[in-house]
Amino acid sequence: MKKILFVASEGVPFIKTGGLADVVGSLPKCIDREYFDVRVILPKYTCMKPEMRDKLTYITHFYMDFNWKNEYVGIMTAEVEGIKYYFIDNESYFGGFKPYGDNALYEIEKYAYFSKAALSILPIIDFKPDIIHCHDWQTGLIPVYLKERFREGEFYQGIKSVITIHNLKFQGRWNPRTVQSITGLPEYYFTPDKLESYGDANLLKGGIVFADAVTTVSETYAQEIKTEFYGEGLDGLLRARSNDLRGILNGIDYEEFNPETDKYIVRPYNALNFRKEKVKNKRALQEELGLKKDDKKMMIGLISRLTDQKGLDLIAYIMDELCQDDIQFVVLGTGEERYENCFRHFDWKYGDKVSANIYYSDPLSHKIYASCDAFLMPSLFEPCGLSQLMSLRYGTVPIVRETGGLKDTVQPYNEYANIGTGFSFQNYNAHEMLNTIRYAERIYYDRKREWNKIVDRAMAADFSWKVSAAKYQEMYDWLIG
Repeated sequence: MKKILFVASEGVPFIKTGGLADVVGSLPKCIDREYFDVRVILPKYTCMKPEMRDKLTYITHFYMDFNWKNEYVGIMTAEVEGIKYYFIDNESYFGGFKPYGDNALYEIEKYAYFSKAALSILPIIDFKPDIIHCHDWQTGLIPVYLKERFREGEFYQGIKSVITIHNLKFQGRWNPRTVQSITGLPEYYFTPDKLESYGDANLLKGGIVFADAVTTVSETYAQEIKTEFYGEGLDGLLRARSNDLRGILNGIDYEEFNPETDKYIVRPYNALNFRKEKVKNKRALQEELGLKKDDKKMMIGLISRLTDQKGLDLIAYIMDELCQDDIQFVVLGTGEERYENCFRHFDWKYGDKVSANIYYSDPLSHKIYASCDAFLMPSLFEPCGLSQLMSLRYGTVPIVRETGGLKDTVQPYNEYANIGTGFSFQNYNAHEMLNTIRYAERIYYDRKREWNKIVDRAMAADFSWKVSAAKYQEMYDWLIG
């Protein structure tokens, strides 16, 4: 039995702020338990929902030498859906109303502590993994520590590490002297071939340099991050490690996102009856959001963090033009103030066409996936993207920019070859996007049978975790040898 340990800063069902939590929650469940024993280590945040916190039981605690003092390390455990979870308990680091704070230096100290504690508890919980699978910069120090102070311990001999980059933009950077003091790593580690990067200590870089393998969340993103435009300053290192770098697409939970059993939507439907039933969800959403009730009007959805990465400046630029068309536009999400206000403005200006919902709601997100005809995702960069996978699952046709995971998961419609599950455009250009949206409108209004065939193909695509889990298992086998 091969032993795999996931270490991450968040994971469903305990704590979630983004797509990382979905991966950490879903992937272990889909890995073949006949051959692999997969366990997970997370921080015990005090902001976990009480019903999840109540599942935790105390194992033991000890004190660890960290940042010039003796630091408390509590160990708790819980089992959910057959997966064993361990939690590192330390309220001075994991207290507060949300998992992540705004103080960059404090975040680095917090996750340096978490990385060291995660390795330190292994002999105590009597679990020696063959592979430690780390996620993002928060666990970037684990491969470094494994090669440094834990190298001496007999228990740790032969443990391999993998780091998965979910978003290269976030790297955990601060000045080397401070980071050296916090981590206790020798000065020798803070050189350009190890943790130092453009004058900063960089935790993600450390993980990439010292891990035995590096993965990211789509094949195209794995290629893109080797270029200067997408590489966020680490493209040279990623080119150097390209033999150990692979892209494996994220999946989505096909039980949770299933139009046939979704408890949030008014009318369940499937690939056979969507032509009649899907529109009933649209009617209900139009009524709920105060939009003009019209079955035939093309409704476009957008569910997103409202940030630059998501291509929202393109939408803002052409929104007045788009609203001259016979469409409705539904937005859900929060983020940068200028984008929040921008969508509020268009809601005010085109009240019967635009609905801006500047908050986050799980039930409303499901209703949007189920009700809309098309889903817009014009990202500047997108490591994998999950929204387009959910919209495909619900037969809501994605309109995307060809980048990262969007390029890998949405096959562009070709009217001559009768293929395609969505529409895509290549350049980061507002009018190229608008032309693509209008092309989609033309197919929707003038060639409804063709549109329905696109929906058929979209709903037949399989982006469940099973496909991705098989690729991770292949990588684990390759690493363990």
